[in-house]
Amino acid sequence: MDIHKEVDARGLNCPLPILKAKKALADMASGQLLKVLATDSGSLRDFQAFSRQTGNALVEQKTVGDEYVHVLRRR
Repeated sequence: MDIHKEVDARGLNCPLPILKAKKALADMASGQLLKVLATDSGSLRDFQAFSRQTGNALVEQKTVGDEYVHVLRRR
Protein backbone atom coordinates (compact mmCIF):
# COMPACT_ATOMS: atom_id res chain seq x y z
CA MET A 1 0.00 0.00 0.00
CA ASP A 2 1.23 3.46 -0.89
CA ILE A 3 0.43 5.57 2.19
CA HIS A 4 0.35 9.29 1.37
CA LYS A 5 -0.01 10.68 4.90
CA GLU A 6 0.24 9.31 8.43
CA VAL A 7 -1.38 10.65 11.60
CA ASP A 8 -0.09 9.69 15.04
CA ALA A 9 -3.08 9.76 17.40
CA ARG A 10 -1.54 7.46 20.00
CA GLY A 11 -2.41 8.46 23.54
CA LEU A 12 -5.47 10.43 22.41
CA ASN A 13 -9.01 9.45 23.31
CA CYS A 14 -12.22 9.79 21.32
CA PRO A 15 -13.00 11.98 19.43
CA LEU A 16 -9.46 13.30 18.85
CA PRO A 17 -8.21 10.50 16.53
CA ILE A 18 -11.25 11.07 14.28
CA LEU A 19 -10.79 14.85 14.32
CA LYS A 20 -7.10 14.53 13.41
CA ALA A 21 -8.00 12.14 10.58
CA LYS A 22 -10.72 14.47 9.31
CA LYS A 23 -8.28 17.40 9.23
CA ALA A 24 -5.63 15.33 7.42
CA LEU A 25 -8.13 14.03 4.83
CA ALA A 26 -9.22 17.60 4.03
CA ASP A 27 -5.69 18.31 2.71
CA MET A 28 -5.50 15.14 0.60
CA ALA A 29 -6.49 14.39 -2.99
CA SER A 30 -9.20 11.89 -3.89
CA GLY A 31 -7.92 8.31 -3.82
CA GLN A 32 -4.95 8.98 -1.53
CA LEU A 33 -4.41 6.81 1.54
CA LEU A 34 -4.25 8.01 5.16
CA LYS A 35 -2.81 5.83 7.92
CA VAL A 36 -3.90 6.59 11.49
CA LEU A 37 -2.15 5.11 14.54
CA ALA A 38 -4.25 5.05 17.72
CA THR A 39 -4.22 3.47 21.17
CA ASP A 40 -7.91 4.04 21.99
CA SER A 41 -9.74 0.71 21.60
CA GLY A 42 -12.91 2.65 20.77
CA SER A 43 -11.21 3.89 17.60
CA LEU A 44 -12.04 0.56 15.90
CA ARG A 45 -15.78 1.24 15.87
CA ASP A 46 -15.29 5.02 15.60
CA PHE A 47 -13.42 4.72 12.29
CA GLN A 48 -15.99 2.24 10.95
CA ALA A 49 -18.76 4.75 11.67
CA PHE A 50 -16.68 7.65 10.34
CA SER A 51 -16.14 5.77 7.08
CA ARG A 52 -19.87 5.06 6.65
CA GLN A 53 -20.84 8.66 7.43
CA THR A 54 -18.25 10.42 5.26
CA GLY A 55 -17.85 8.07 2.30
CA ASN A 56 -14.10 7.72 2.87
CA ALA A 57 -13.34 4.00 2.43
CA LEU A 58 -11.90 2.10 5.39
CA VAL A 59 -9.30 0.04 3.52
CA GLU A 60 -7.73 -1.71 6.51
CA GLN A 61 -7.97 -2.01 10.27
CA LYS A 62 -5.56 -4.04 12.33
CA THR A 63 -4.34 -4.38 15.89
CA VAL A 64 -0.60 -4.43 16.46
CA GLY A 65 0.15 -5.04 20.12
CA ASP A 66 -1.70 -2.29 22.01
CA GLU A 67 -2.00 -0.05 18.94
CA TYR A 68 -4.73 0.16 16.32
CA VAL A 69 -3.91 0.93 12.70
CA HIS A 70 -6.58 2.39 10.43
CA VAL A 71 -6.10 3.05 6.70
CA LEU A 72 -8.62 5.27 4.93
CA ARG A 73 -8.93 6.08 1.23
CA ARG A 74 -9.95 9.70 0.57
CA ARG A 75 -13.23 9.86 -1.33
